[in-house]
Amino acid sequence: MKKKRHEAIIRLIEQYCLSTQTDLLEMLRAEGFDTTQATISRDIKDLRLIKKVDELGRSRYAVDTGDSGELLGKYRSIFAHSVISADYAGNTIVVKCYTGMAQAACAALDSMHWEGLVGTLAGDDTIFALCRTPEHACKMKDAIAELIS
Repeated sequence: MKKKRHEAIIRLIEQYCLSTQTDLLEMLRAEGFDTTQATISRDIKDLRLIKKVDELGRSRYAVDTGDSGELLGKYRSIFAHSVISADYAGNTIVVKCYTGMAQAACAALDSMHWEGLVGTLAGDDTIFALCRTPEHACKMKDAIAELIS
């Protein structure tokens, strides 16, 4: 039963934007799995699921593709404590950082694997991030604002 539940979890997080254990629990129950939140919590740990920001700026569960969840949390912490503000023009985001922190924040930003992000460039206190579209830039700017608040 555990193997089938794990397979269902992987399929569901790939198919739907699930950002909470409650969302995942409801989807599993709709598929006929009688489970609890505690079991879901253990499954997330066993499967080494992480939260990632998608192309719309939403946080969602995903399969870890290399960076551990713990490392991703560290990157988010570095980013959140280094960034002052973010704004965008067209498909370019400008991220203002504390003096000397842009390189670390940029490395953290790159490691978060944002969908729609083409590349980044960091100076001493500023990061330029190029997105595929102005819509990606707007959503990423809003997600950055949420991360630093």
